[in-house]
Amino acid sequence: MDEPVRLVITAALTGRIDKQLGHHFKQFSRSQIQRWIEDGHVKVNDQPVKPKYKLAVGDVVTIEPEKPKKIDLVPENIPLDIVYEDDDVIVVNKPQGMVVHPAPGHPDHTLVNALLYHSPLSTINGEFRPGIVHRIDKDTSGLLMVAKNDMAHRSLAAQLKAKTNEREYVALVHGVIKEDRGTIDAPLGRSPKDRKKQAVVADGRHAVTHFKVLKRYQHYTLVSCRLETGRTHQIRVHMKYIGHPLAGDPLYGPRKTLPGNGQYLHARLLGFKHPRTGKQLTFTAPLPSYFQKMLDKLDKIDN
Repeated sequence: MDEPVRLVITAALTGRIDKQLGHHFKQFSRSQIQRWIEDGHVKVNDQPVKPKYKLAVGDVVTIEPEKPKKIDLVPENIPLDIVYEDDDVIVVNKPQGMVVHPAPGHPDHTLVNALLYHSPLSTINGEFRPGIVHRIDKDTSGLLMVAKNDMAHRSLAAQLKAKTNEREYVALVHGVIKEDRGTIDAPLGRSPKDRKKQAVVADGRHAVTHFKVLKRYQHYTLVSCRLETGRTHQIRVHMKYIGHPLAGDPLYGPRKTLPGNGQYLHARLLGFKHPRTGKQLTFTAPLPSYFQKMLDKLDKIDN
């Protein structure tokens, strides 16, 4: 949405503003629209409102999205750990500490900068996220699928939407989980207390995480997590929600936690159907050395 929009509400658009604008502007996610509302870019009758505001017939909604800051997207010769590549897709093992794509505060040295130096990428996601079908957080390591052309991008994005792909993570969490496995089904959205955080909220987006205990320590538990949905910070928020925040997590974890450069979370398995051949492909990536060294340390001091 490049230009301001003015919308006069009819009976068909009455109700919660975030939901109704989400239905009306299908090209934007509800979370994106909620951000616009919370940041004051959406007004009703020239007044800022909250996402829960109930639109009435005759209300005049104006939307003035924040203009994106200019970022020069420059290919950079940064080493990549490529697990698989062909003419359509790349599977890359992202290191902890690398941002996936440019954004305010991280204009360069991202995975996208490195990928652009290596290969042409799809254009569907716009100027600053070429090739990026899904993301993982800066301090989460592991596997990402990248589209080299628009055909591949459409196929991989459709698989994500249909939940037919496989994504499994390994996480080290605080506390000892008694159950051997479980499912967390709790909706996620922006935290009403801190807009930098996500939280379990009643009107959030559907989110499901399946977890399985891999090993118990005296004060920590190593788990695998399978994603049914892919919401922002999903595993980090869901595990905190059940009382077991990720070790090392600076945003959702306790102050007293394991040393390191962020949460102990690694995307170790990724599976999808090849967009051209339809063949099922599955890839795995071993735990990075810092993660394995911490587990080795816990074997000695926390067992």
